[in-house]
Amino acid sequence: MASIPEEFMDLFEKSTFAHVATVMPDGTPHVTPVWVDYDADENYVLVNTERGRRKERNASRNPRVGVSMTDPDDPYRALSLLGEVDEIRTEGAREHIDELAQRYMGESEYPNPIETERVLLCIRPERVMGR
Repeated sequence: MASIPEEFMDLFEKSTFAHVATVMPDGTPHVTPVWVDYDADENYVLVNTERGRRKERNASRNPRVGVSMTDPDDPYRALSLLGEVDEIRTEGAREHIDELAQRYMGESEYPNPIETERVLLCIRPERVMGR
């Protein structure tokens, strides 16, 4: 198990977009841009999504994922990780998407309609690479 190096923690305080890669049923990769967060107490990279979306379905079937992000202020500074989705939870997911909406959009509440329910993909880093 690895953790996020201290010198990259600021990426989780800015509106840094990440790309999360999951594995499709046929073994091909599925990559999608996401908002991203980090729970230092649990050592989880957090991706908030809706139940039934492709990344949630893929992670439910095969928990192996890759995540990469580039510093929005310096495109030559980046962080990548490989890991597993340890948990997919609904607890706190609705409140969490509002927190992300504040960081990424300046909105107090997530403005898009929620069709199913919000879930958190809790990713445990196994290998972390920063540059």
